[in-house]
Amino acid sequence: MSAVFPTVREILALDPVRHGAPRVVAGDDGLDRPVRWVHVAEVPDIATLLGGGELVLTTGIGLPADDAGLRAFIGDLADVGVSGLVVELGRRYLSGVPRVMAAAADRRGLPLVELRRATPFVRITEAVHALIVDAQLTELRATEEIHQRFNDLSVEGADTAEVIRQAAELSGCPVVLENLSRQVLGYDPAGESAELLLDGWEQHSRRIRPAGRTAYDLDSGWLVTTVGARGQDWGRLLLRWPASGDVPSAQAGEPTAGPPTRLTILIERAASTLALGRLIRRDAEGLERQIHRTLLTALLDHSRPVDEVGLRAKALGVVLDRRHLVGVMVRHRADDAAGEVGPEAAQARLRDLAEAVGQAVREAKLTALTSAVDDHSVGALLALPDPAAEDRALSAFASALHRVRLDAGTGRASTAGVDPARGAGPAAVIVAAGSGVGSLREARRSLVEARQIAEAARRDRRDLPIFRLPHVGLAGLLHLLRDEPRLQTFVERELGTLLEYDARHPREQLLDTLRAYLEQGRNKSAAAAVAHLSRPAFYERLARIARILDVDLDSVEAALSLHVALLALEAVRAP
Repeated sequence: MSAVFPTVREILALDPVRHGAPRVVAGDDGLDRPVRWVHVAEVPDIATLLGGGELVLTTGIGLPADDAGLRAFIGDLADVGVSGLVVELGRRYLSGVPRVMAAAADRRGLPLVELRRATPFVRITEAVHALIVDAQLTELRATEEIHQRFNDLSVEGADTAEVIRQAAELSGCPVVLENLSRQVLGYDPAGESAELLLDGWEQHSRRIRPAGRTAYDLDSGWLVTTVGARGQDWGRLLLRWPASGDVPSAQAGEPTAGPPTRLTILIERAASTLALGRLIRRDAEGLERQIHRTLLTALLDHSRPVDEVGLRAKALGVVLDRRHLVGVMVRHRADDAAGEVGPEAAQARLRDLAEAVGQAVREAKLTALTSAVDDHSVGALLALPDPAAEDRALSAFASALHRVRLDAGTGRASTAGVDPARGAGPAAVIVAAGSGVGSLREARRSLVEARQIAEAARRDRRDLPIFRLPHVGLAGLLHLLRDEPRLQTFVERELGTLLEYDARHPREQLLDTLRAYLEQGRNKSAAAAVAHLSRPAFYERLARIARILDVDLDSVEAALSLHVALLALEAVRAP
């Protein structure tokens, strides 16, 4: 039931009710139940006409005269979920309601109130209904503000942090955005302790299992909605209600005992804004590189017809038709170096890298589209006369880039963030090249491959002039795919039940047992020694894992699938 409705306690404080000198004689614990309507009744079988949440007013003139009848009357009201019963004294009951009636109400936790002074019921119903309508109008205004606020955020292209901040501000509750592997992408503690909010988040999140795309998990006190667009879900947005974390218990007449409707609307609108922002996010940059970036981006995301890209590139003097095309990505090995100098310096650092790549293309006498393609990478699409020129052209480009960066290091190291020693220090760059292709329609494959290789190479300590696909092993491949929802879904399908078990039994950590078993090539004796367990204890744990996952751990195929899922989980959890 929505929290916009006034409670029994609030109604007892209204002037028309106070005029009747109210006295609570039973069910004190239920005074905070919400009241969605007031109903006047003088017949004993009124319960069949009620839907729950009503405050019933009566003079008692039609109530049963026997004790059993009064108990049944109170029981019927409690069963249907009324919020309270108010009895005016003077017509049927002079000095007070019958003791059996009060005892029955107390047993069922139903608030029973006496009005010791005659009061026109119509004044009570008018006052309560006006209060309800005012509360609903307030809720409507709050809902309109939510819609307007998130419409504005969508139009302004607000980033993820701002959307989450606004959601926390409007709700007054902590908000967390996570991916499908329960890793936190963003959060706002709404004034509470961020450390306490996020402590052990993955295990805590796995215990939050609402029924539905948007639903309230009563056990944990989190309102959850799925985030995604175009049929592709990539995360969950969670809002803790109430903000204190003290989860309300369901009471009679409150089928869901959950947050108010406006919070459900708020979290869904916030999730829609996040999904839309992910689809349309664009980076601002200098006009001089905009056309190159537009064309490279068009090849990466299919936003323009390939023929149009070829024509526009030709107009720029970059002929891509009937050429051997190779996608190249250049990026700094460590992103945190940019974070240490602030966003403006990081952008300057990326622009310097883009300039260095462009200059290296010119010095190597190559033809290419070049531009920054995201916050960390500079892309280049090399147009070569034939496949035989590929290795020579890439070597010439890598050498030219090395020289350009050395020159920059002697004169602009402080602004460019480069290290004069190639391959040394946080400013070292990675050059990655995709497979060569024979047409512009295949160029996207080469560019995407180069981007993925560059991302995977960040975990490779080798100092190679150019990274190619053969240099990327399985761990690297999974690392570069770690943000892919399908990989996260695979991890959850293979290991989700075991991760949930470990979350509920933190002392056992069966995932570590499984890792030891698989890393030792399914040699149980060796794995038991690595895990510092006796063989019987280790075998018992393996049997438990097999039951939880419902797999045969002796099966080579099942073990391979689980081992890949473990490597993928490590990639997802990696910073």
